[in-house]
Amino acid sequence: MEQVELRFDPASREARTHTNLSALLRDEAGVWVAGDETATVEHLVWTGERYAGQRTFFLDDYVRLPAGREDEADIEGLALADGHLWAVGSHSLKRRRVKSTDPAKAARRLAAVVREENRFVLARLPLDPVTNAPLPGSVLSGRDGVAARLADDPHLGPFLALPGKDNGFDVEGVAVDGEQVYLGLRGPVLRGWAVVLEIMPVEAGGGRLRLDGPVRKHFLDLGGLGVRDIAPYDGDLLLLTGPSMILDGPVRVVRWRMRHTGDLVPADELETLAELPHGVDCDRPEGLTVLRDGRLMVVYDSPSPARITPAGGVLADVFTL
Repeated sequence: MEQVELRFDPASREARTHTNLSALLRDEAGVWVAGDETATVEHLVWTGERYAGQRTFFLDDYVRLPAGREDEADIEGLALADGHLWAVGSHSLKRRRVKSTDPAKAARRLAAVVREENRFVLARLPLDPVTNAPLPGSVLSGRDGVAARLADDPHLGPFLALPGKDNGFDVEGVAVDGEQVYLGLRGPVLRGWAVVLEIMPVEAGGGRLRLDGPVRKHFLDLGGLGVRDIAPYDGDLLLLTGPSMILDGPVRVVRWRMRHTGDLVPADELETLAELPHGVDCDRPEGLTVLRDGRLMVVYDSPSPARITPAGGVLADVFTL
């Protein structure tokens, strides 16, 4: 294993984007990253020593976010296909954190569940071929969105009312293959089976996307783990897998050979490629991408102090598969 620095600008360090990384994507110039507590995506350029030269792009400058520019979108996955950048929100509800030692106050916060509308988006942004910056694009949200389509689904509908960290509905990865978009779900995990959704968003005009056809569900036996990110890999998909709830591990990289499996994928049709390190209440793998040389790069949420560099960057891990 090797490590590489991602160096962020002062504004992102102040917003703690570098300690809340939830999505990672390689392109020809560097990497795209996103944190789960903003409504932005960032691009860093490879300098030969590190990823730096950050540019920040507010999603609401390119698509209409339901709650506007400042409310977090909880971006959990990024994908690149046909000159377009895709970004997906978690589509999850949020339960309040316990912040008080007073039992009554703590119990009240545990009863509070919040819906933040910017989380329920899938954005498709064309990239300028010269500047590699986003251009105005389209978004899938609201009544046209994935969660709305699944409201009556017998497998997933009951979990839409549960917060993501409670094994509720929670999107944490996106990959694009032609017209098909794959969404990996951290939760729910159904009696040990994880879920990957396959959808086909199409242009609806006016900066909107709509779903064409049904939502296809793939059930994968990941041994009780959910999907934390997805990356294309030689015609297949790599799945970053981990617990659906607030646990540290285990965390694995699993290869799904999609051409040879149907909607129900047993464990013996999935190949574990790597067991990834994780900390205790820190260093939780959240984003992965395949580098040009075939190695795998992983970024972590809640990085340990050992991952924070003196210049305000954060260390990612690079693995040879």
